[in-house]
Amino acid sequence: MYDITLIPGDGIGPEVIDSAKQVIEATEIDMNWDIVNAGADVYAKKGILVPDEVFKSIERNKMVLKGPITTPIGCGFRSINVLLRKKYDLFANIRPVKKIKGIETPFKNIDLVIFRENTEGLYSGIEVKEQEDEARAIKVITKKASLRIIKEAFEYAQKNNKEKVAVVHKANIMKLADGLFLDCAREVAKSYPHIELQEVIVDNMCMQLVMNPSKYEVIVTTNLYGDILSDLCAGLVGGLGLVPGANIGRDMAIFEAVHGSAPDIAGKNIANPTAVILSGAMMLNYLGENKRSKLIVDAVERTIEEGKYVTVDLGGTASTTEMTKAIIQNLVD
Repeated sequence: MYDITLIPGDGIGPEVIDSAKQVIEATEIDMNWDIVNAGADVYAKKGILVPDEVFKSIERNKMVLKGPITTPIGCGFRSINVLLRKKYDLFANIRPVKKIKGIETPFKNIDLVIFRENTEGLYSGIEVKEQEDEARAIKVITKKASLRIIKEAFEYAQKNNKEKVAVVHKANIMKLADGLFLDCAREVAKSYPHIELQEVIVDNMCMQLVMNPSKYEVIVTTNLYGDILSDLCAGLVGGLGLVPGANIGRDMAIFEAVHGSAPDIAGKNIANPTAVILSGAMMLNYLGENKRSKLIVDAVERTIEEGKYVTVDLGGTASTTEMTKAIIQNLVD
């Protein structure tokens, strides 16, 4: 049995998390769900964004499936997601981006994974107001953090028979900070001579991705660039509703969709559950349940390709509930 912390979140979070829970349970895996919650809804009821019970559950189980969380404006943390990543040193943000048949986009052969350093860069949150009309944000890049995320990307490439790893940087301008990250990539690449290191400046990478994304297999980059490129790549395959994500540390992992809480459609039973379901599949794969993970991925892809029971954002008319049932049916058939 696996003990999993389940955080529904708010907005559409409870709806799509329930879908993921149902699909995972349909694989007949033995799960013990430890359900706790955080976010705007919790803040409205209890006056606190992240109750202690959430931290205790995460620290006890070390494995989390999480729905999208709204961070209230003007109070609390800059971001609950950033808080959890930094608190538990979840240094690797991993986002696979894959074209699914049945989704109309100009591209056909997109199958890449983005490795985003999750704990530093401009997201370190170090800001200084020098005077009334001048503010400064400090970008932190360390060799330790750079080496471990880059090594994680190369290890993934090696295990999954990928031939190329692209390091994305702006070392032509930020010669010290991004220069250090690039130097670390060159250092790590020496231990993987069979894998090609592609060095790509971030603005050029944006252009290349919208012109010929199939050139890339694994991308590794710093925090802010990774955040931007992840959303760009999601747009290439049909939107954030299709892209799963993971935040992984040495002994703990949080799996979540890339998309937000979409409060405007909350409670309407029209949210696309794909991203959270695929995040659940990533979690199963991380746990070593590779066959069950593949069953879920195949069922999701088959449902979308058939096109009969898909949500409005995917061109269909199905409710969240109907799409979930269709995925489960394709999983058990």
